[in-house]
Amino acid sequence: MAVENPEELYRLAQEESRSFEQKCAEPAPKIGIRHLQVFLYFLVCFIAFGFRVVLSVAIVAMTDPKTNPNPGIPTYPEWRDQNVILSAFFWGYIIPQVFAGWAARRFGAKWFLIGTFAVNSLLGLSIPMTAAHFGSKGVMLSRAGQGLCQGFIYPSLTHLLSQWVPTQERSSLGTIVYAAGPCGTILAMFITGLIAASPYGWPMAFYFYGVLGIAWCIVMGILGHDRPKVHPSISQTEKWYIESSLGHTNERTQHPTPWKAILSSGPVWALFITQTGNNYCFWTLLTQIPSYMHYVMDFNIKDNSILSSLPYLTVWVLSFAVGFTSDWIINKGILTRTVSRKVFNSLGLFLPALSLVVLSYTRPDQPIRAVALLVAAVGSNAFHFSGFSVNHMDLSPNHAGVVMGLVNGCSQITGVVAPLVVQFVVTTPTDPLQWRVVFLIAAAFNVITATVFDVFGSAKVQPWNAPEEPQEIEKRDVVGK
Repeated sequence: MAVENPEELYRLAQEESRSFEQKCAEPAPKIGIRHLQVFLYFLVCFIAFGFRVVLSVAIVAMTDPKTNPNPGIPTYPEWRDQNVILSAFFWGYIIPQVFAGWAARRFGAKWFLIGTFAVNSLLGLSIPMTAAHFGSKGVMLSRAGQGLCQGFIYPSLTHLLSQWVPTQERSSLGTIVYAAGPCGTILAMFITGLIAASPYGWPMAFYFYGVLGIAWCIVMGILGHDRPKVHPSISQTEKWYIESSLGHTNERTQHPTPWKAILSSGPVWALFITQTGNNYCFWTLLTQIPSYMHYVMDFNIKDNSILSSLPYLTVWVLSFAVGFTSDWIINKGILTRTVSRKVFNSLGLFLPALSLVVLSYTRPDQPIRAVALLVAAVGSNAFHFSGFSVNHMDLSPNHAGVVMGLVNGCSQITGVVAPLVVQFVVTTPTDPLQWRVVFLIAAAFNVITATVFDVFGSAKVQPWNAPEEPQEIEKRDVVGK
């Protein structure tokens, strides 16, 4: 066998290296494979929140025969545990979060996400049958099962975003995904109200979302991928743009999970506290707006669904401007990443708190004012998408899924607590004074926990992200001082 000239081999290698570097130096495509992945993540959040919200609207039609235009559709006025039913989703939701974040990082998130969401969709399809045969307790178990499956969503998506989204686009693309929740809420409230008021009745809303969920699983199986490196058709330019930004250009991107360091991290605790406060307020409003509008403001179910979805339309539209503005401010050096996160987080929690305080003193004969304040309370919450929502990736790109699992899983206990607090406080649903207490409690949670984040929060990459590679931490943390 002939041996090639070593000098010739070296020259060819140098030319290939220069060609590769030149290619990678080209601007990354403004619309690329990363945007397709983000769109898939948007869709799963969109549909997932539909599953969460559909029962909040349908429960009125399920338990109040007067709202049902079709006498052939079953109703269950004997159910007296409506808020327990609404909280049942979170019985399962908080369980798999930490495991989901670890598993996504260890084995890849794609198939965990597809498998669990398929089960979630089948459980949603079966709720009308479950209600008919097993009553409210059966619906609680179905909802807990859905919660268990959806517990994989946010840790998995946070890990996937940490693999696909460059730091320069973190606020904007991250916001697109996380803002899918309000967008899904809009459609769910609107569609469920229309369907429940139609001859098809409330069961059709559960069938609609069940089919939609199965369809997403099929599409994700075909088009979704765990990271740029394994995508079969991504350009080398876009791949390099993503991986160089995230520090994933070498093979040593897998690090042991530093559990002790994460659990003792001050910024992680600040993130957990502010996310807990925001979640309490969010779930109070999400699960209770339809009931408040129905019993206090006396809207019928069709008008109720339209008006209940209006605040979430506002937050969805505003979220895009918030995300791109945040990235622009950081990339231009106007604010450091840490200061930007605190400013946007404060706006996203303080403004809703102020709106809720005013709402709590709104009389039943002031429906326009009530709707405007609900829009302000929910809509201004959009600022948090560039606050704590993307802070998990700021603190640790390598362990973002695990951090999300820990923080999101523990903070979602509020999803169980919030409806139960309402059940305890609101003994007479038509009494506005009892609803005042509900809104003031939610406002207090927002103010206290946002203040904690302002004092102790950070957007710096933490030393435990990759302790054996301090030079990479320094490189990725230039704008996060």
